[in-house]
Amino acid sequence: MTDPRTTVVVITHNRRPELLRTLDRLAELPERPEVIVTDNGSTDGTSAAVARHHPQVRLLSPGRNLGAVGRNLAVRQVRTPYVAFCDDDSWWAPGALAGAADLLDRHAALGSVTARIVVEPDGAEDPIVEELRNSPLPGPRWLPGPALGSFLAAATVLRTDAFRRAGGFHPRLWLGGEEELLAADLAADGWWLTYAEELTIHHHPSGVRDSTRRRRDGIRNTLWFTWLRRPLGPALRRTLYLARTVPRDTTSLHAFAEAAGALPWIVRERRVLPPEVEARLRLLEAGQRRSKARRYTG
Repeated sequence: MTDPRTTVVVITHNRRPELLRTLDRLAELPERPEVIVTDNGSTDGTSAAVARHHPQVRLLSPGRNLGAVGRNLAVRQVRTPYVAFCDDDSWWAPGALAGAADLLDRHAALGSVTARIVVEPDGAEDPIVEELRNSPLPGPRWLPGPALGSFLAAATVLRTDAFRRAGGFHPRLWLGGEEELLAADLAADGWWLTYAEELTIHHHPSGVRDSTRRRRDGIRNTLWFTWLRRPLGPALRRTLYLARTVPRDTTSLHAFAEAAGALPWIVRERRVLPPEVEARLRLLEAGQRRSKARRYTG
């Protein structure tokens, strides 16, 4: 069962063993998708290992760590109508890519499909799945699953053209909640985002990660998104809420300081979302305050 509708894009940095495992799993998929890997400046022999063990994979080597923009670089090479993202420590289950493409084929206003995330090696659901499954957002009757206000790049299939028209991932956000801004811009362009319970992606979290930097960048990126797209009142309330609820430590302090230092370019690029998209974000925030799922700002 080959399926030419979807290309898989993976970004990686110094996680050669995890990436090779992911590429092994992707190569076993019945859909036989084309795979593009952006090696974000790895120094552990990643590029050579990919070329040796997976010569069919298209390998991009920008020579430095572009973060999420490495996905933008790969999407420029995509020729299929849909693009699936996964991380170097995650992989799609057999049939999931075809299932997502079927949903996108069937619903012309559907911009992205996010799958259920299973954490390995135990096979338990990621805590974020409960939040996706019980999204408080209302959606049109035709929507095949719960409406989402954002998506998880490691578990989502998107329309390639919609991704490009929305501008892809913002180059300043790097990594850490970088999806929120792009998701809002997709919604402003008229696209709906959904969660599909019947689709699965597996995640075996890598032990090679800088959780402190990821949390700092996640808080910073949430603030940047808030001031780039939210009206003045909601932006102020969201900022005060974050100031009250994030951990009171040097990581949070540095995140707020870095966010504040970006005020000049934030003002230049500020573009408030349409009222209907802003209304969805307010509903989403109310649901997130009740969620027990792990979040970058927590």
